[in-house]
Amino acid sequence: MKIQATQLNAEIQSGKPVSLIDVRTPAEHGEVHIPGSQLMPLDRLDADAVKSAASGAGQCVLICRSGKRAEQAYQKLHAAGCGNLVILDGGVAAWESAGLPVERGAKAVSLERQVRIAAGSLVLLGVILGTWVHPGFYGLSAFVGTGLVFAGVTDWCGMAMVLAKMPWNQRSGTKCVGNSCAI
Repeated sequence: MKIQATQLNAEIQSGKPVSLIDVRTPAEHGEVHIPGSQLMPLDRLDADAVKSAASGAGQCVLICRSGKRAEQAYQKLHAAGCGNLVILDGGVAAWESAGLPVERGAKAVSLERQVRIAAGSLVLLGVILGTWVHPGFYGLSAFVGTGLVFAGVTDWCGMAMVLAKMPWNQRSGTKCVGNSCAI
């Protein structure tokens, strides 16, 4: 189930109990997030922590940048028995587009851009090394290209999962404890 940004804001403003769970990286959350959202990165998502955060709330709204990671979180949490889960349709991007309030921090490079930079750099490196060192290095470009096609078909990107764990993506104004993070 999905909820529109304006509808979610109306529910929050009316005092309806809602738990906002942001599944992005700490760096992305630190850059911009919906006020009152609790950070629980997708790679550290814990069903028990979500159940605890959602206790007393009517529904638990999963948030990411555009909605894709929130859908992955929904599948994982639903399979673990979490109920009353809703996805913010369009994520933080839709929330901002609707002119709704956000809290801003230090600017960060989005995970999507990091994947493009890393993949492009590896393809370029493979071509340069294949041309000037040994033709076998063209395999690096082929490997990265295959990974990008796989990511496009399956909507799962191993490179994004690795980059999300990098130290520069773990910094934000949040304190992480155990498997989840809180403001």
